[in-house]
Amino acid sequence: MMIDKSRRQIATWLLSGCFLVFLMVWIGGITRLTGSGLSITEWKPIMGAIPPLNERDWNEAFSKYQQIPQFQKVNSTFTLSEFKSIFWWEYIHRLVGRLIGVVFIVPFLFFYFRKQLDDVLVRKVMLLFLLGGIQGFLGWFMVKSGLSERTSVSHYRLAIHLLAAFTTFGFTFWFALELLSAPNLNQSRTNDIWRKRSTFLFALIFLQITYGAFVAGLHAGKMYNTFPLMDGQIIPSGILSLSPTWINLFDNPVCVQFIHRLFAFIIFFYIVFLAWKSRNELTDAVQKKSVSYLFSTVMLQVVLGIITIISSAQIAIASIHQLGAFLLFAASVFAMFRFRKNRSVQ
Repeated sequence: MMIDKSRRQIATWLLSGCFLVFLMVWIGGITRLTGSGLSITEWKPIMGAIPPLNERDWNEAFSKYQQIPQFQKVNSTFTLSEFKSIFWWEYIHRLVGRLIGVVFIVPFLFFYFRKQLDDVLVRKVMLLFLLGGIQGFLGWFMVKSGLSERTSVSHYRLAIHLLAAFTTFGFTFWFALELLSAPNLNQSRTNDIWRKRSTFLFALIFLQITYGAFVAGLHAGKMYNTFPLMDGQIIPSGILSLSPTWINLFDNPVCVQFIHRLFAFIIFFYIVFLAWKSRNELTDAVQKKSVSYLFSTVMLQVVLGIITIISSAQIAIASIHQLGAFLLFAASVFAMFRFRKNRSVQ
């Protein structure tokens, strides 16, 4: 099917938004790994786009940072120069967020007034605007959790913030694929099965990303830095040290890392199973390719995960590992899209 120029332009716009969300998640990961996320203690969506411009501005920003527990209990020896080094990561992270808003709003107005957007597309873009607004609020909601009593942000709020970013990316990527793709005409029983398989895999990956955020928020990646066993144990000691028992699933760093590893094995072997089944069950070339993408990205992510563990979650390696998660997530969205129910492209 030939895709007209207008639809390609709109799809390109949406894909550029996907790239910026991808970039923001990566920078956000570095911000977290460098402990920079609390360096800006105020939420000023408009005026906050202007960084400190002189020594007085810098001293004022540093003074506000000195009032929070992270400085008082962790970074009390920080100089102004050291504060600047963490400030810039958080500033860039927020700046990219503002850039995403501009990249979505300005082209939207251009396409809208040129009547290139029908009612269906307008509703979809409105959903993206809503998700973007929610993401901005959740970012501040997360930061706020570390400004009064904690020395870092809540791992629950970190997970919500990260999942919101992945959700925004997923919807944007899906809408772009709809614009670039013909309807899926192969509606055999096999596709019904594969639709369920791809949806189940997506749910597993989404849950794994949640636990990845828990690992990051609890600094669990710096514990048990051996593979495949955890310091020689299949099930590490201390996995159920908290009471009540169920709280270990969410608040115990040992248990959280164990679950994150367990899901990694489950996802890996499930994708291997899908790749094996695809050889005989799939005839559509693009659908087969979507499974190949899954296999390639999960292999990459497993290697990155192992290296991250062994390196005690060094910043550079851990940030690349997060990018690997993003690629695997994108591959799962693409696979789920390729096995979607047949419907005309809006």
